[in-house]
Amino acid sequence: MTSLVIFLQAQGGGAGYMQLILLVGMILVFWLFMIRPQAKKAKQAKSFQENLQKGDKIVTIAGIHGRVNKMNEDGTIEMETSPGSYMKVEKSAISMEMTANVNKATAATPAK
Repeated sequence: MTSLVIFLQAQGGGAGYMQLILLVGMILVFWLFMIRPQAKKAKQAKSFQENLQKGDKIVTIAGIHGRVNKMNEDGTIEMETSPGSYMKVEKSAISMEMTANVNKATAATPAK
C-alpha cells in the first residue's frame, strides 16, 4: 500500500513539471509569433518615418496623398497635397505600407 502512495505522489510531481513546461512553451510560442514580429514592424515603421526626405511621395494613415515639403523640428512634416496647398501632419501619421504601395505602383507604370 505504501508503495502505491509513493508512486502516486511521484506521478503528481511529474504532472506539475509537465504543466510548467507547457506554460513556458505557450509563452515562447506567443512571443515568437505575436510580440516579436509586431516589435520588428514597429521598428521598421519608425526607421521609415525618420528617413523621410523632402520630395518623397507619402500617404497618411487617413489615406491623404502628398509630397514631403518640409521636415519640422517638432516631429511634424509639412506635406504638399496639391500645388500650393500644404498640411502639417505628425510623422507617426505616415503609413509605411500604403506609401510603399503607392511608390511601387508609380515605379511600375511606364513613363509616357
